[in-house]
Amino acid sequence: MEGAAGHRDSPPSSLTIPLILSSENDTDKKPEHFDAKGYSNANHLHHHQILLHHHHYSATDGGGGEGTTTFFNTCFNGLNALSGVGILSTPYALASGGWLSLIFLMVIAGATFYAGLLIKRCMEEDSSIRTYPDIGDRAFGRKGRLVVSVFMNVELYLVATGFLILEGDNLVNLFPDMAIEIAGFHLGGRQSFVILVALIILPSVWLDNLSLLSYVSASGVLASAIILASIFWTGAFEGVGFRHTGTPLNLGGIPTAVSLYAFCYCAHPVFPTLYTSMKNKQQFSNVLLLCFILCTFCYASMAVLGYMMFGPHVQSQITLDLPTNKFSAKLAIYTTLVNPVAKYALMVTPIVNVAKKRFRAYCNKRPFSMFISTAFVISTVIVALALPFFGELMSLVGAFLSVTASIILPCGCYLKISGSYRRFSLETVLLWGIVVLGVIIVVFGTYISLVQILHQLL
Repeated sequence: MEGAAGHRDSPPSSLTIPLILSSENDTDKKPEHFDAKGYSNANHLHHHQILLHHHHYSATDGGGGEGTTTFFNTCFNGLNALSGVGILSTPYALASGGWLSLIFLMVIAGATFYAGLLIKRCMEEDSSIRTYPDIGDRAFGRKGRLVVSVFMNVELYLVATGFLILEGDNLVNLFPDMAIEIAGFHLGGRQSFVILVALIILPSVWLDNLSLLSYVSASGVLASAIILASIFWTGAFEGVGFRHTGTPLNLGGIPTAVSLYAFCYCAHPVFPTLYTSMKNKQQFSNVLLLCFILCTFCYASMAVLGYMMFGPHVQSQITLDLPTNKFSAKLAIYTTLVNPVAKYALMVTPIVNVAKKRFRAYCNKRPFSMFISTAFVISTVIVALALPFFGELMSLVGAFLSVTASIILPCGCYLKISGSYRRFSLETVLLWGIVVLGVIIVVFGTYISLVQILHQLL
């Protein structure tokens, strides 16, 4: 994928470009594009998993160049980008807001789909745009690029931390008697599993070339399908049933529900890469439409199934409610556990490389480079142990980061790049309305999420 950051007049061969920048010399070539490409590698986020066809991406030569990816492959990549661990929290989101909160799922899906179209139109306005931070730079200069990059990297960090929380919660659910005694310190099951998973993940973060893991991580579509089918089977044939009727509306839980729904649609920083990869870029709108329809169907189906199975007491990850003595439930849980282990390194590598770039003189030495990577993993472990609240953390990511990156920034950048903010039109009113809606979600969703986290801590 990093080939897209190369010289525009002579694109490199797609077969000779590494999936992720593996040396500081690579990052020095064009550091301002590094964050965006690294994010595309890692996102699926909320978000991130579009890596299976990475050599298609590196064959492109910019926003106006000719890509090589077909409509079908781009749809697969788009589905990978939108499919993520957010599907596990949709039943909890529905339980928080009630049945009518599904309307907000559709509203979020529509707003983020429209924002994806705006990204396409921004790239059509200026053929030099190739990455998401490029759009911020084109609209608002270096400050715009900085804002976009900061939001992406913070989201990456928190989602990687969420992976560790998810692993710890699900493993302790499978093995509740787990505990470790170290130097007089007693570690409970969840804490022990978070540390053990981090130790398993750590060697992958030391790797210079993560191409192999990219193929494992590009499994979002299959994983989501397996989890959805397994949970349906558990409810229909394993004695759990679909007995709960739920409540029509819970106003107090709407901010949490909307925040978690937004977390499911945080793949927008990947869209410029998808766009530039296509042979026929005019089909990109159809790709987005198909991807959003299929993913929204999966998210809504999981929400309805989980809510009907476990009612208002469904946990923040539906896998925690599944009976662990049933094969279908175990299949869903193990599928949930495998992907984050492979994706963690891809998520954190872009941020780790930014840190290494600050100390490039020292990171040429392998031990110091490994020390930086290890310190970063340790920091996510500390946060995961200090904030062991998957639902609340993902709600915060969705409200503050995903809504900003997937709704507010695309609308704001398009208004500035197109100049439409200067004139009155129906679309301009719609755009400003979406921006206002996004700001409301950010304010209320972030406040509620922080209050919930503080309540859990206290």
